[in-house]
Amino acid sequence: MRAILAYLTLLLVLSASGAARADPPTGYRFVAFDAGMAQARAENKPVLLYFGRYGCAWCDHTNRQTFSDPGLRELFNDHYALIYADAESGNRLRLASGERLTEAKLGARLGAYATPLFVFMTPQGEVIARIPGFKTVEDFRNYDRYVREGHYRDRTLAEFLAGARP
Repeated sequence: MRAILAYLTLLLVLSASGAARADPPTGYRFVAFDAGMAQARAENKPVLLYFGRYGCAWCDHTNRQTFSDPGLRELFNDHYALIYADAESGNRLRLASGERLTEAKLGARLGAYATPLFVFMTPQGEVIARIPGFKTVEDFRNYDRYVREGHYRDRTLAEFLAGARP
């Protein structure tokens, strides 16, 4: 009986701790898809679209380990239109083409079959790079250089990263 009570107590503590919570990281100006695309076009900024979902431990790990970096927070807030999309949501979105679809269908269209997924796009909604899984601060700094310095125009992300400087 004691073992069962201890197990139930442990489950209650773990579920209440939010260990697998995957909301957008705090301190970042993540907005919904439609608002973010409008911002990107109005400010002529590239887009960082973050597909996460509730219960995604890797999303939570990315939020805690990578997005907690103050320099990365400043970089992304200053230079990107930040969009957070729940990969399992049924929210309706409007693409640059005017097409309406749900976030879940957009995720499928962009290959968001696992989370987290980070999609860098032009202000017009053209995909620059799709980057799945946990990434470090250094990874994101390299992706930023690839996007904002325009390297995507003449080489793939893999080619760029092969020659990336630290």
